[in-house]
Amino acid sequence: MTTQSGWRSGLLAPDGEDIVKCVACGLCLPHCPTFRVTGKETASPRGRIAAMRAVDEGAPMDGDFTRMMDECLACRACEAACPSGVPFGRMIEAARAQIEPGRATPARGVKRIGLSWVLPRPRLVRFASVGLAITQLLRLDRLLPARLRVASPRVSLRAVRMALPASVGSGPVAAVLTGCVMDGPYRPINVATLTAAASAGYRAEPRAGCCGALAMHYGLPDVAKRLARERIAEMDDAEIVVVNSAGCSGHMKSYGELLRDDPLWSKRAEGFGAKVRDLLQLPVTPKRQHPGLVAVHDACHHLHAQGIGPELRTLLRDCGAEPVELRDPGRCCGAAGMYALTQPEIAGELRRQKAEAIIATGAPRVAVANPGCAIQIASGLRELGSDVEVVHPAQLLT
Repeated sequence: MTTQSGWRSGLLAPDGEDIVKCVACGLCLPHCPTFRVTGKETASPRGRIAAMRAVDEGAPMDGDFTRMMDECLACRACEAACPSGVPFGRMIEAARAQIEPGRATPARGVKRIGLSWVLPRPRLVRFASVGLAITQLLRLDRLLPARLRVASPRVSLRAVRMALPASVGSGPVAAVLTGCVMDGPYRPINVATLTAAASAGYRAEPRAGCCGALAMHYGLPDVAKRLARERIAEMDDAEIVVVNSAGCSGHMKSYGELLRDDPLWSKRAEGFGAKVRDLLQLPVTPKRQHPGLVAVHDACHHLHAQGIGPELRTLLRDCGAEPVELRDPGRCCGAAGMYALTQPEIAGELRRQKAEAIIATGAPRVAVANPGCAIQIASGLRELGSDVEVVHPAQLLT
């Protein structure tokens, strides 16, 4: 007798073979930020996988199931700690793809417009960045809801208007993803990344567009696949693809898995993923020295998804800085894409803890290589009245 699955047919769903890999040993619990904040089994990887198993065996996807999946940061700390090799990252993304059709129509519509239409259009992102810069300049941002203020970067008109060079350096082509969020408020970091890639022996060329990571994380795999095909088509001519955002580099390296069932794109996507390099993985020679203490924040999609950690410390030392470790260094800051908007209480607690850990180092700067983390950490430091500067490693290289 075959049990009828509770998953919606025709949609990406957690694989049964992945689910049964979890033996409920509990070794993931000390590494899960949401479990540590709440102390609830339902906010743990083990609890979430148990819920997935129940649906796989026929239980309905109810409000409790949706809440459990939404509360997950998808930081993948559990995945890195799991002795059984449970691929929790792809499981939580598949579970969110399942619950997305059950959300209220307005919420689905706003999310799809933002992730499918706005972020993939650089001009719209830059227009929104200019609007935010003007709003902050006039201090009208104080009228915004608190969770929206916290989740918004500080933007300067000068940064948004900075011109991107058509290319920098000579040699094999390195396509530098300028991205979506990175190319609005963080354009100076993109300029620095082009210079850094050129110093590694490449002709660095900017390539615009969203990689689709946020769409995949938030239950829209169809959008993520479309954006992956677009990025592959426009960057596949390059020798390597350089990415300065941890979440984006982690996602783009997995394009082969994302498009594995697409007969026209699977092999091309696999080859493309092998060409992706996070900026921290390039052999870059710093142009200037930056002596002094620099606190080190490891983005989750560096540390847990890509195994990047020593590279950041080496880069800082090459720049003449002294890297300082945080207490509880591998713990998520609570950014996780749009998490500060959707789960403000847990995000707020994680933000406070991370900001306190940074301040405790005594370092005047903290190195952060992901835009979501940078926004979250900067907000946390402001809330505590700290003047610690949040810097991207690319800014120390040039």
